[in-house]
Amino acid sequence: MDYKSQFAKCIADLLGEQLTEQQAYELIEVPKYASHGDFAFPCFTLAKTLRKSPVLIAEELASKLHNPLFEKVEAKGAYLNVFLNKATVSKQVIETILQQGNHYGDGSLGEGKTIVLDFSSPNIAKPFSMGHLRSTVIGNALANIVEKCGYQAVRINHLGDWGTQFGKLIAAYKRWGDENKIKENPIKELFNLYVKFHEEAETNEQLEREGRAWFKKLEDGDEEAHRLWQWFRDESLKDFSRIYHLLGISFDSYQGEAFYNDKMERVVHLLEERGLLSESDGAMVVRLDEKELPPCLIKKSDGATLYATRDLAAALYRHETYEFSKALYVVGQEQSLHFNQVFSVLEKLGFDWAKMMVHVPFGLILKDGKKMSTRRGRVILLEEVLQEAISLAKQNITAKNPELENKEEVARQVGVGAVIFHDLKNERTHNIEFSLEDMLKFEGETGPYVQYTYARACSILRNANTAATSEIKELTEESWEIVKLLASFPHVIQKAYKNLDPSLIAKYVIHLAQAFNSYYAHTKILVEDEGLNSRLALVHATTVVLKEGLRLLGIGAPERM
Repeated sequence: MDYKSQFAKCIADLLGEQLTEQQAYELIEVPKYASHGDFAFPCFTLAKTLRKSPVLIAEELASKLHNPLFEKVEAKGAYLNVFLNKATVSKQVIETILQQGNHYGDGSLGEGKTIVLDFSSPNIAKPFSMGHLRSTVIGNALANIVEKCGYQAVRINHLGDWGTQFGKLIAAYKRWGDENKIKENPIKELFNLYVKFHEEAETNEQLEREGRAWFKKLEDGDEEAHRLWQWFRDESLKDFSRIYHLLGISFDSYQGEAFYNDKMERVVHLLEERGLLSESDGAMVVRLDEKELPPCLIKKSDGATLYATRDLAAALYRHETYEFSKALYVVGQEQSLHFNQVFSVLEKLGFDWAKMMVHVPFGLILKDGKKMSTRRGRVILLEEVLQEAISLAKQNITAKNPELENKEEVARQVGVGAVIFHDLKNERTHNIEFSLEDMLKFEGETGPYVQYTYARACSILRNANTAATSEIKELTEESWEIVKLLASFPHVIQKAYKNLDPSLIAKYVIHLAQAFNSYYAHTKILVEDEGLNSRLALVHATTVVLKEGLRLLGIGAPERM
């Protein structure tokens, strides 16, 4: 099914030891213009070894290359161009998709192996803001992609449920808190207390001391401090689970920072045993000079442990629990140094699996070009954005299709899908400017556009009175464009996994939707003639791949809109 691979094999067979199949594969290009073929092989790199001009090499290869899959082979300057046999390839691709259904594109790369993914990880007692969206939806899409490649995915939500900020929150609650108000609207009230603490602390130094004192009590197991902390955590999780339900995302573990409190001493002992700890201004550090990294801080001068200690303990626990072959940390790029240090310390401890730990950074969601800050209260709530998107989707659906059944569910799929897609269509490492208007557009490169294309294709299949077959009898330029895209789906999934970037799948489903809409505009599909079955087969195959592409991104595909 991978026609590029087959072309690469033909070239490697002709060249013998001069070029491997893998090298040929990496050199093959997809021409910009259809008139130059479906694949092109540039011969420049062979000129030196073969001591011939690239033009001559292209001509010689063209005269020797014969394969029933290729309709035409031609030398065009220094390029060897091949045109696939449209009828053969179309039949093969569509037959495969109709047979395999949503398993089309499944890989066996990860058979018997596990990947753990650490993503989302909001701080308790703070609102779930737009700032958390990226880690959440990128992590979820990557978990779907690694499963598609055959791995078992373990989804971990490493909650921010420990640290000095909880001492500050307890201090703020003791000064200004109202239990009934918090019970009515926990996150909003706790957030208000948190913001008020920071505003007041700018002019009142005593507050910071109170915050530290309460956190010390919490660490020492003080009953009141622990009761308040547990209450804040429980209320936060209720709030978060509502948002995860809206997004259609679930986790295998909610073990947050607090879970590792009793597991950090082991890390310190291990580092001491291996002679890796050294003192620096009263603190304990692991030096990483050989990696040209600053020392990794393990214990502060007052004996308190740090994020690095906790992440080391978490890595050990996860490896022992899940025996992962890879661990992905979907965390913002500002944490790159931190993870570099943590992975380097694990390598120094002699753990080979440390090389299998990967930080998956991503850009920020900006508001007016600035980072969103919880502390300053400059925050856009994710739930409000999702609800607004759902409400807008419902208005659109009511206007266009007032008789639609299960309107509420379709509006949720479209509204939430719009928000997720707006994030995932951007390359992972790029910053995104927050714009509700752009996110909710129902045309252009958006989630609703892809969903609408899928629903339109489903509608065609419902209106047909005959079953689809894979025999393509009527080949047009538009249908060939769709077939080529359908054939490339497994390759796109592999590439998205290799680059750990779901945007490749988002861009792919946009291209497929565009190609289908172009086909729909030029072709009368439901005409009763001998080409009807093959046109329906093409439509059917397109629905299978669009739905699966959206599923990998964590987006629903309504059959009616």
